[in-house]
Amino acid sequence: MFLGDCREVMRSIEPDSIDLSFWSPPYFVGKEYELGISFEEWKNLLEEVIKRHFDILIPGGFMAINIANILCFQDPLMPRIQAPNVRLLRSSITKEQILEAKEKHPEYNRDQIAKLLGCSEQTIDRRLNGNNIRGGKYNIQTRVKLVGGMLEEFALKAGMYLYDHRVWAKDPTWANSQWHSSSYRAVSEFEDLYIFWKPGETKIDRHRLTSKEWSEWGSRGIWYIRSVHRNDDHPAKFPKLLAKQVIRLLSKENGVVLDPFAGSGTTCLAAIETGRKYIGIEKDPKYHKIATKQISESDDLLLISDV
Repeated sequence: MFLGDCREVMRSIEPDSIDLSFWSPPYFVGKEYELGISFEEWKNLLEEVIKRHFDILIPGGFMAINIANILCFQDPLMPRIQAPNVRLLRSSITKEQILEAKEKHPEYNRDQIAKLLGCSEQTIDRRLNGNNIRGGKYNIQTRVKLVGGMLEEFALKAGMYLYDHRVWAKDPTWANSQWHSSSYRAVSEFEDLYIFWKPGETKIDRHRLTSKEWSEWGSRGIWYIRSVHRNDDHPAKFPKLLAKQVIRLLSKENGVVLDPFAGSGTTCLAAIETGRKYIGIEKDPKYHKIATKQISESDDLLLISDV
């Protein structure tokens, strides 16, 4: 378990030594550990980390990235979205009604139009000037962007190819969906697994899983796994079962699994519990300490069970 920037630490990993790299990068959604990083810096981080994988993966090895495919970030250049919630409007007066009244009474000022229609002057202003802006009159708008194409572009530049795509279906994260009541957007209830392949011989061994496991999830495009409900040691954990399924499917026993964004060590713990070796890299001393402690305790439990 290494402490440091993965872009630097990965330089010291032996070439052609990693069977599988499974990781989840910062999502660029404003978490504590992402503060101060721009969108361009975030893209450069992903591109460089993906580039570093080509040398260290074994020929035929895999890099699996878990990420929310729909990225949301503030974009000051995006047009303001007019989004009046018709059920919550204090006045039922519409823009069309105001324009009709103005056409009939061109000599009326705003106060007179408001009195005629039985509404406030502010209502007249809001309807005519489009002040029902989503998120607030002065807020920067939220732009939505797909991530998968970006990842494939970075991987191709590095010499790797998209091999497969899986969907992790989790329970709806209502708390993280700020606009689910003020727009038609869906709440977040799935994430994506993009699996990239380094050219070389990939040995297929279906005995890694039981027949039941192959039919229930090994050969299925959607994995139904509940999300972590107690992020008490890290704010962005994925479930250990997700890591275990990726590891068991895409690596052999005693192979080496890498997580360059190890966080609290979920991938490393999953590697230990599935009979693989691991390399974890975490740049935050707080999370590195948590991961190291949990990994040590897991190793101790395995030693006791072996005895």
